[in-house]
Amino acid sequence: MTITSNPIISSITTVWHGGVVSIGRMSGSEIIDSPTGFVAEHIKTYVESNGAEGHIWRGVPTLLLTTLGRRSGVGRRTALIYGRDGDDYVIVASKGGSATHPLWYENLVKDPEVTVQVGAEIFTCTATTYGEDTENLAHRQKIWDEMVTIWPDFANYQVKTDRRIPLVKLTRKTNSQN
Repeated sequence: MTITSNPIISSITTVWHGGVVSIGRMSGSEIIDSPTGFVAEHIKTYVESNGAEGHIWRGVPTLLLTTLGRRSGVGRRTALIYGRDGDDYVIVASKGGSATHPLWYENLVKDPEVTVQVGAEIFTCTATTYGEDTENLAHRQKIWDEMVTIWPDFANYQVKTDRRIPLVKLTRKTNSQN
């Protein structure tokens, strides 16, 4: 099945090959969906419906994030709850309160150019982690509070772990940046 992306972003197309997908700069490369059962099913529904189903999951907005594996160079795709910070998208690297960061987070730290699908729209973003410096701490806390409002379990996940759960800002690249 071929899924047509937003025609404005003509360089990005998605082709479904039974779990292997080509997207944008990752074309020709394998893209592997999260193996986690409910996440894998969510991704499949999202992709097959071109975002018509799956964008809203359990009452909250979700996006599909594709990163390049930091060791394998293979595209890795997962579904994540998101919020907004102005024009930017915000995701939370919670991993359910695990002691370690999710692999997708480690991947985007190494290579911050990622592909994002929100609904039917697919585009490239640059990922940055909200800073922990004093100057940006108040803004980070504001964004954290907004994300906890969207998905209250994020607060429970933070209590479960000793690590500071990263907040990631996804800034859309303009056509001149692609």
